[in-house]
Amino acid sequence: MAETHVLFVEDDDVIREATTLALERDGFVVTAMPDGLSGLESFRANRPDIALLDVMVPGMDGVSLCRRIRDESTVPVIMLSARADSIDVVLGLEAGADDYVTKPFDGSVLVARIRAVLRRFGHAGGPGGGEAGPAGERGVLSFGDLEVDTEGMEVHKSGNPVALTPTEMRLLLEFSSAPGTVLSRDRLLERVWDYDWGGDTRVVDVHVQRLRTKIGQDRIETVRGFGYKLKG
Repeated sequence: MAETHVLFVEDDDVIREATTLALERDGFVVTAMPDGLSGLESFRANRPDIALLDVMVPGMDGVSLCRRIRDESTVPVIMLSARADSIDVVLGLEAGADDYVTKPFDGSVLVARIRAVLRRFGHAGGPGGGEAGPAGERGVLSFGDLEVDTEGMEVHKSGNPVALTPTEMRLLLEFSSAPGTVLSRDRLLERVWDYDWGGDTRVVDVHVQRLRTKIGQDRIETVRGFGYKLKG
């Protein structure tokens, strides 16, 4: 089985070295960079399996780096932020990050989050492969002008292809498996983000909003106090 290559961008020498050692002990291959510009160069040269980006790095901040990576690739991205209640978290998610971890963090927690992201990306599929949606549906599902191909992992709106990240695709598959059914944020965290512990529902809210901008603002309805549902 191929080793997983992690790009880790962190300007604090102590955190960078300690985290690199912890990840390598768990079997990851790590390329660690001290700033955003070198991180972008490394990403383009090495094409890692996952990117771990600190928000506050010099040269090019982590949010800008995430945005540049997302322009070029659907590789999973986890942001690191020292301020869980700050706007950094939302900015990172809006830039295309799939998850975030708050500093200081325990090494085992970080590894668990990395593995959770990698698992769901494997399930999300890509060109030429992937599993069906959460409910095992096969074929093309239609919701008005929206078509979801659960075998080819493709989405079309009014006949035009819609580019989704793997996390957005898994989110849409979860909605598509139960159209008209209200799905709670906790359920979506468990099914899409593979959380078996409590998580920050901002991750869900930002991804739902990003998905809405791509498939139509009125396609996913907010049910206040309960969650979201896909209009059938």
